[in-house]
Amino acid sequence: MITSVFKKSTPLNFSLVVFLILFFDFVYQIQDLAWSHSTILVLKKIGIGLVILASALITNFIAKKNDLSKDSAYSVLFFMLFFLFFPSLFDDINLVFSNFFILLAFRRLISLQSQKASKEKIFDASLWIFVASLFHFWCILYFVLVFVSIISHVSGDYRNWLLPFIAFFAIGIIFAVYSLVFNSDAISYITNGVETNFSIDYFTNNYQNAALSIYATVALFFVISMLMTLPSRPLLLHASFKKILFAFFIGIIIYVISANKSNDLLVFTIAPLAMMTTSHIEMPQLKLNQELALGVLMLCSLFAFFSQL
Repeated sequence: MITSVFKKSTPLNFSLVVFLILFFDFVYQIQDLAWSHSTILVLKKIGIGLVILASALITNFIAKKNDLSKDSAYSVLFFMLFFLFFPSLFDDINLVFSNFFILLAFRRLISLQSQKASKEKIFDASLWIFVASLFHFWCILYFVLVFVSIISHVSGDYRNWLLPFIAFFAIGIIFAVYSLVFNSDAISYITNGVETNFSIDYFTNNYQNAALSIYATVALFFVISMLMTLPSRPLLLHASFKKILFAFFIGIIIYVISANKSNDLLVFTIAPLAMMTTSHIEMPQLKLNQELALGVLMLCSLFAFFSQL
């Protein structure tokens, strides 16, 4: 029954998911209302919520526009469910914004499949990745995905290889001007961002550990499903699905190497995993299997969310 509700993409489905995201955001925020006494903090909370909504909708747009899913609302639903594993993201403006810009870049890289306006897409994607890296430095690793996309689709034109570096210098100049105007210490900012930490001992309670373990188990299941079923998928979509896998594993690397470690760093894996999960659910299979997969995922996400409040 649950799968039937989201099997078709309708305004009602999107409205339901939007309502649920706002509801869970509200539930998280009312745990501590100290922010409500500051206009700036209120605007910050609203901004984070709007960017999370936009990220969910972009994820669904990428999947539908590039034929990675059927005409369903599964992608936006799974984005929300995976987001609930890490409720403190509702407060993390840097990671939420950096993930949003990575999704804008990913949208352009996936659409390279059409080989239309390739140069504009490569430049835009590179630009968004460098903007994202200003919020979280290690997003710079998605630069690799730009070259993977170039190799897959438009490697014949040497100018395509230069565009990412042009975007880099453009953002570098803008950042330098900003630092000079506002007397910001750009060197310290970059140095702090480059720091790494490979230890995973940051848990403040067992529920964070449980949320990570469940998320990792769920992610492993759907990644294996994608790898095993990839040969049977339409050849035209192989490059796009491989980019999704690349994006997911880059997100894992960012989590592993980033300093100030927390579960929130897995935000970069949420959108690719939502697309892989959608692909799995939409495969021809018994309806009972679909309902079971979705039901278990919903229970796991709700447990992870409420246990960490």
